[in-house]
Amino acid sequence: MAFVITSPCIGEKAGECVEVCPVDCIEEGDDMFYIDPDICIDCGACEAVCPVEAIFMEDEVPEDEHEYISLNRRFFEDS
Repeated sequence: MAFVITSPCIGEKAGECVEVCPVDCIEEGDDMFYIDPDICIDCGACEAVCPVEAIFMEDEVPEDEHEYISLNRRFFEDS
């Protein structure tokens, strides 16, 4: 299971999450950051520093944000 970045990140892109990630699984997209679910080690470092509380464990993503689970995965499939 991986962490997922959701809609509060859109336009924010503060980047603290990238700086603390020990495995470099977070990449910047056009309008937000994305977490590669195949690299994420579920350490939670990114979640703790997100200034807009946009990062959730995959199984804790709010129901109205579930589309971001597949958006994060697709970002890396299309790269």
